Amino acid sequence: MTRPASTPRPKRKIWNFTPQLPIQTSPYWDWPLRPLASVKYLLQSWNPLALRAFLLVFAIVTWNFFTPSLDRIATLSWDWVFEIWLRNFCILMVVAGGLHLALWRFRTQNDDYRYDMRPMMKGAKVFTFKNQVWDNMFWTLGPALAFWTFWESFILYAYASGWITMITLESNPVTMILMTIFIPVWAGFHFYWLHRLLHVGVLYTRVHAWHHRNINTGPWSGLAMHPVESFFLMFDSMIFFLLPSHPVLAIFLLFHHGIGAPTSHAGFEHVKFGNKAKFLVGDFFHQLHHRFFDCNYGTWETPWDEWFNTFHDGTDEGNEMVKERRRKIWASE
Repeated sequence: MTRPASTPRPKRKIWNFTPQLPIQTSPYWDWPLRPLASVKYLLQSWNPLALRAFLLVFAIVTWNFFTPSLDRIATLSWDWVFEIWLRNFCILMVVAGGLHLALWRFRTQNDDYRYDMRPMMKGAKVFTFKNQVWDNMFWTLGPALAFWTFWESFILYAYASGWITMITLESNPVTMILMTIFIPVWAGFHFYWLHRLLHVGVLYTRVHAWHHRNINTGPWSGLAMHPVESFFLMFDSMIFFLLPSHPVLAIFLLFHHGIGAPTSHAGFEHVKFGNKAKFLVGDFFHQLHHRFFDCNYGTWETPWDEWFNTFHDGTDEGNEMVKERRRKIWASE
């Protein structure tokens, strides 16, 4: 039976779940300035039960118990580099592997808080091994893990060699606190400009397109990218050559990528614990980028997408904004 010509086609549902819409960016960059709103937002972003606080605590634990001493690192040797590689390998297996098994393989929370209902792709020639998960694991545990280990080893060696000014919480408490607050903002700043550059010309077609094979993402998708992109993803750690800090904050910054990418690409807003408890892992801001491609290049903590008119707030109006911009681009070509 055919639908009568006068009957409108039902609107296709894009998302299974979204956070409260429209999504909001941080008020740090609003004009006129909103100091009270900025302080409130800052305190909320450092919620002790949120991912950011977890990354900092885990960085402290990692530095104190799972990182070779600077005395050892001062002498170049493959043994301590391997220890860092092995530790980061275990982190990826627990974080990305654990999230994949829980959310995608064993479906412990079914489709609760799942953004996109499409499955991980199999039999697709675009992916290495024709399998999205195997492809993602290969590029994550290969080049991405190697370059994570490279940048961390280089920074720690620089600290051990005295190339970088090292401070402590006891000696410079104000500077350490300000650096801790600054690091997530700096990570977002670096990510936006690197990401925006990777969407230009040959850098997209030859490099970043590898990552965008993942239209629907899973935990292993976050670091699944071309080796050139993997190399520069953590280049923001060079900030420590300019600003005094402590190795624990270097690990904290690197965790924004090494742990933050698998969690933000998990494909689910929350991980459920029991019937009521939940832990925020997903990043709908970035999920919109994977779905619509030319929007939300940065993070919700930096202003660039709003300033350059590439911000998608998750609403139907945002969908139309992206479509209209595409039409104008195509019309000008």
